Amino acid sequence: MTLRQFFLILRARTRIIFFALIGTVLIALAVVLILPRQYTASTAVVIDVKSPDPVAGMLLPGMISPSYMATQVNVATSDRVAQRAVRILRLDEDQAAREKWQSTTDGKGDFVAWLAAGLEAKLDAAPARESNVINISYTAADPDFAAKVANAFAQAYIDVNLDLKVEPARQNAKWFDDQTRVLRDRLEMAQRALSQHQQKTGIVTTDATIDFETAKLNELSTQLTAVQAQASDSRSKSKPTGGPETLTEVIQNPLISALKTDVARAEARLRESSVNLGRNHPQTQRTESELASLRGRLASETKKIADSINTNYESSRQKENDLRAAIERQKAHILGLAKQRDEVSVLQRDVESAQRTFENVSQRASQARLESLSVQTNAVLLNPATVPTDPSKPKIKLTLLVAVFLGLLLGVGLALVLELMNRRVRSSDDVLDVVGVPVLATLGGTSSTLARRGFGRRRLPRPAHAATTHWIADGGRP
Repeated sequence: MTLRQFFLILRARTRIIFFALIGTVLIALAVVLILPRQYTASTAVVIDVKSPDPVAGMLLPGMISPSYMATQVNVATSDRVAQRAVRILRLDEDQAAREKWQSTTDGKGDFVAWLAAGLEAKLDAAPARESNVINISYTAADPDFAAKVANAFAQAYIDVNLDLKVEPARQNAKWFDDQTRVLRDRLEMAQRALSQHQQKTGIVTTDATIDFETAKLNELSTQLTAVQAQASDSRSKSKPTGGPETLTEVIQNPLISALKTDVARAEARLRESSVNLGRNHPQTQRTESELASLRGRLASETKKIADSINTNYESSRQKENDLRAAIERQKAHILGLAKQRDEVSVLQRDVESAQRTFENVSQRASQARLESLSVQTNAVLLNPATVPTDPSKPKIKLTLLVAVFLGLLLGVGLALVLELMNRRVRSSDDVLDVVGVPVLATLGGTSSTLARRGFGRRRLPRPAHAATTHWIADGGRP
């Protein structure tokens, strides 16, 4: 079928197309007039994803993810939000609604959930394109009720959004409070153990005590070195190779020097007296007696000095032994203090670790407690719903336009079906398709004129050769 044949068929079937169009439009108009009016009220909620959290002071990374807005739309259309909206509207207090629920479900299930499901059926929530705004719409026969439900859903969404933010914080606050009590007890136990150990050992500051004891050890070591030097010197003097008279202490002793001088004088007098008076003279004998006394005193003083050196040597040896023992005891005492210091250090580290953990958990507990008391949310009502004045359903203009399109489509379809059921010749192309011979000439005129001449509905006999001329009536059958 060519385009020309198609338009010829439409022109021939204009009446059918017209009646199909008018019928479809009238049916659509009747449906529009019969259907009840539906009103749609819309409200908008803006989601703030750029402002930091007022308690934590930082921007949550999950709020900037692409799925965040889709999640918020799901929350806005959830059963929890719907049930909160039912309670805001106090529909659960409506006795007529309860009786309807009783008759519909025989009292099975939850009444609030049943009401929420009825509201969800006519609710629509969608994010605005390329923005952080969620549009919440509700459709109902009563425009006032539609506006109230839309605003109730917006408020319910904001409340649930706050609950979803606060509930985890409350659980965290409770958990942190329990952990704080446990860590406080652990810190007190660690402090008690440290205090008991300090009272038992008498150590308050381990480093200062060890420094003091180390200084004492160093002092004892210095004294031991001095005593060892003194003992070595005394040992060398206790057995002189030239006798006690060669000792420095003896030589440098003033009393010894004086006695030696007196002995030398007495010896001189004795020699003089022996020469002048003789050995038996009483003066000579008295001089000998004086000389012997001086020599005895000199030997006695020399012996005293030598005995003093020996005594010093023995005393130095004893003092050296005592210092060695004191040093060993001091070393053992320092080692004991070091061990006690290590024990105290372990206890102090336990206390410090418990203190840090307790402070960190206490800080997190305070933050979680503040978050649990928060009354701020990132969802804010942007545009409250107003009572709609024009119905949203049915849409008369759109319905009529669709009816016109469907009517034309139906009319064209009927025309084509009727044409196929009762095929007619409407052009020379149809003759070529039906008869199979070319058309040499076509008689002009209207269908009524040709009909009066006898060519209206009569098929012409097929000629014996292809050159035969066919007279075709406009609108006649082949």
